[in-house]
Amino acid sequence: MMGDLPALALLASRTPDAQQAARDMMAHYTFVSPAEADVIVVLGGDGFMLETLHKTMKKNKKIYGMNRGTVGFLMNSYARDGLFERLSRAQDVILHPLNMQAETVDGEIFEALAINEVSFLRETRQAAKLRISIDDVVRLPELVCDGLIVTTPAGSTAYNLSASGPILPLGADLLAMTPISPFRPRRWRGAILPHTARIVVEPIHPHKRPVSAVADSVEVRDIVRVSIHEARDRRLHLLFDPEHNLEERILNEQFMT
Repeated sequence: MMGDLPALALLASRTPDAQQAARDMMAHYTFVSPAEADVIVVLGGDGFMLETLHKTMKKNKKIYGMNRGTVGFLMNSYARDGLFERLSRAQDVILHPLNMQAETVDGEIFEALAINEVSFLRETRQAAKLRISIDDVVRLPELVCDGLIVTTPAGSTAYNLSASGPILPLGADLLAMTPISPFRPRRWRGAILPHTARIVVEPIHPHKRPVSAVADSVEVRDIVRVSIHEARDRRLHLLFDPEHNLEERILNEQFMT
C-alpha cells in the first residue's frame, strides 16, 4: 500500500489504443512492478485479460481491467481520471479455473488451466467420436460431433454461447458441457454439472479420428484421454465497477436480442 492508497501496476496490450491509454495513465499515476502491486490495472481486450490472468495466476493479485479492445466482457469502461475512487468501490469477483490433464497417443502428459473453457475439436474431415464419463461413470458411450465444450460460468458467454450452450450465473457452482454440431445422439444438447464433477473425455478412434483439446489458448493434439476438474485451490480476483459487475453482465446476456 502507498499510504492509504493501493500500489498499482500497469499492463497494456500492444494495440495503439491500449498503448495511448497507457501513456495517459503513466502521466497521471505512479506505478510499480506487478510483483509489488496490490492491484494490476490491465488495458486491452478480453484476450489480453485472459493472457494476464494466466501469467499472474500464482501471484494472487487483484486485477482491474479497462477496455481498450473490442467486446471487453471482462473489462470495465476506460477512463483516465478517478481511478482510486473506482477501485475503492469496485466489487471483487473470485473465479476458479478448470484443470485439464491430457494424454496423447504418444503417451505424453500435458496439464493446463482454463479460465473460460476446455474445448475438444476434430482435427480432420471426419467427425469426432467421444466417450464421456462423469465421476467414473460412463454417461455417454458415443457422441459423434465436431467437438465438445466444457465451460466455467465466466466462460459460458463465450465459445459456449456461440455453440448454443447455456449461460451459467456466477456463484451457481456449476459447469456446462455443450456439444459442437452433434450428429449422434442428434437430440443431445449437453448437460449442466456440479462444479465438483470430474469429467473424462476419450476419443473412441484416436488414430482414425484424431481430436485436439484446448484449454483457453493451450492446444494439445492427438489426445487419447482428457480429465477435467475445477481447480478450487486457484483463485482469480477480478475487480468490477458496481454498475458494470460481471454477474449483471452475464445475466443481461440472457435477455439480449
